[in-house]
Amino acid sequence: MTGIDRADIGEGNDQPAKNQAVSVLVGGSVSRSLFSMAWPMLGGTFAMNAYGLTDAWFVARLGTVPLAAMAFAIPVVMLLTCIAGGLGTGVTTLMSHALGRRDKDAAARIVSHGMLLVVALAVVLAIAGVLSMDWLFARLGADSQTMPLIRSYMSIWYCGAPFMAMPWLGNGLLIASGDSGAASRRMILAAVLNAVLNPVLIYGWVGFPAMGIGGSAAATVIAQFVSTAWLLWLLHRRHGLLRWPETRIGELLASFRRILGFGIPGMMSLVLMPISSGAITWIISRFGHEAVAASGAAGRIEMVAFIIPMALGISLMPFVSQNFGAARMDRVREAFRLSTGFALIYGTGVAVVYILVAPWLAAAFSNDPRVVRVLQAYIRITSVGYGTIEVHRYCTFFMTGLHRPLRSLVLDAARVIGLLIPLSYLGASLLGVQGAFWGRLISDVTAGGLGLAWVVATLNRMSRGVADTQTG
Repeated sequence: MTGIDRADIGEGNDQPAKNQAVSVLVGGSVSRSLFSMAWPMLGGTFAMNAYGLTDAWFVARLGTVPLAAMAFAIPVVMLLTCIAGGLGTGVTTLMSHALGRRDKDAAARIVSHGMLLVVALAVVLAIAGVLSMDWLFARLGADSQTMPLIRSYMSIWYCGAPFMAMPWLGNGLLIASGDSGAASRRMILAAVLNAVLNPVLIYGWVGFPAMGIGGSAAATVIAQFVSTAWLLWLLHRRHGLLRWPETRIGELLASFRRILGFGIPGMMSLVLMPISSGAITWIISRFGHEAVAASGAAGRIEMVAFIIPMALGISLMPFVSQNFGAARMDRVREAFRLSTGFALIYGTGVAVVYILVAPWLAAAFSNDPRVVRVLQAYIRITSVGYGTIEVHRYCTFFMTGLHRPLRSLVLDAARVIGLLIPLSYLGASLLGVQGAFWGRLISDVTAGGLGLAWVVATLNRMSRGVADTQTG
């Protein structure tokens, strides 16, 4: 075959699966399938981003130093959640491919084994995080003012690491099962609970002790615990994808190897996000607490702009993997055209709005004039690249769904290591803090173009390979 392995499209599985499952994403209109998954996820993606936005807003009321302390915590929080998300990518891709082959037993086996792997890894990472806390944050630039606040926040956050990890795994599984509505409702419930608990625990309302910045972490842990409990019930009772039959150790290890075959490149891709966040925080920290606080708040504000394209993006990988498993490359190509076109049009519209309302957004988060100035500049410069960064992100989803996770990793590494970090450093050295934002913009535009060209070439080769197999 050319550009595609026979095993990848399920060839050789001529006999019916022991327990066939309907592939919910391989029939009907492509646009309707994507819309039916993305529409319910709008509320869920808003809720997911509301975590950071809510936390930042309440902590900002405590002052600039607590807000800066939370900004220092962002890279580490991203690191742990992205590792869990990388494993979730592996589990979701393999489960979706099994459903595309109509083999629900294989899908349930990979989900159950994947859950065990994610929980075990989350516990190990939490222990390592507690032991390395002071050393790590000192190297990120934390000082004597912010370090005690960082300890207060992260000590609680690490205790809830297993509950933080499970929802990142579960979203894709529910979407691939055709239950994006339940995934969205679960995320909304957790976000609402987090928003209610934040002021109660931070400020000590209704008789609770005031925990300060640590209360924000506690609110998130409690909300994610509730979300995890609901997720397990849905997977076990509604979809039959969480089973605990007797499993031989060899079978378990085989599942782990398959998951990690996708999960390790996925983890490495996602880990590049906190690495870039940490590097940018270090670059900006040279300009003072105000610049760090503004950058952290601006990063949360811009996530609101990504809510709608993220709702579509969350659905892309399960869609691509199921249709790949069913050898429907025509549907994959159509999904790519629709999704990238939408990203560019939507990104352009949001950029215009953000440029116009930047002063009001900045004023809503701080009354410190320097914070407001930096925050406003961040929004107006980086928003121009929102469309192309979404194209880049969609390209990585397609590569993973097509069982090309290493190519997804290369795309992410090219953006972060090859473009974002060096250009941001160069821009900051030449133009000050705004130069770092210009470096980010150039990186986003360039990475989007590279991803677009590579996925188009990959789809062309793989479509020819499927056609050769079907005619041969």
